[in-house]
Amino acid sequence: MDLKIEDRDTLHLKVCRVLREAILRGEFKPGQRLVQEELANSLGVSRMPVREALRKLESEGLVSIEPHRGAVVKSLTVEDVKEIYVLRSQFEKMAVEKSVERMGKEDIQALENVMEEMKRAEDAEEFIEKNIQFHRLLVKRCPWNRLLSFIETLWNGFPQQTPHLISGQIEKSNEEHTQILEAVKAGRAAEAAELVSEHIKRTGDALVERLQSGE
Repeated sequence: MDLKIEDRDTLHLKVCRVLREAILRGEFKPGQRLVQEELANSLGVSRMPVREALRKLESEGLVSIEPHRGAVVKSLTVEDVKEIYVLRSQFEKMAVEKSVERMGKEDIQALENVMEEMKRAEDAEEFIEKNIQFHRLLVKRCPWNRLLSFIETLWNGFPQQTPHLISGQIEKSNEEHTQILEAVKAGRAAEAAELVSEHIKRTGDALVERLQSGE
């Protein structure tokens, strides 16, 4: 079959999503090896998209690729997820307030552009990419580099793939992002920061509930 590159990309992202959700639900246990050939057979795909998916999961902190062992599931509990989202809600609140105070017209225009792209996103993968851009732009002007480093670590510690796990997440996020953007445009830094904090906390609570339900 003559697959286009976009199709191959889509395939490895689909494989990644299936494996990610299985890991988060505990179907694969911490320390368990993920054998490419076995996964490829069970998913009905070749080894290439499985290999690419495992690399992506490694970048998200869900697996580690070790010499002579291959991909191994890392330990990530529901309590870990709670911790990550609580810390994000507090750290990003601080960073957004300091950032919004220093934003210019170009920064706000960039946020508006990404917001429109999020609303027009044709699938969850595109929305996720634009969502990450939006959050990065919100903290871009924060002068506290250590704080930004902490936030980056938290982003890397858990995938921002919640639209695949939480029903209605895209629509709800777009509503909340619109409120955040309006506060930014009005120069209300403290309000924008509080809205970001609530947005992250709400997402974290919904994700924990989803993971605990095992559905």
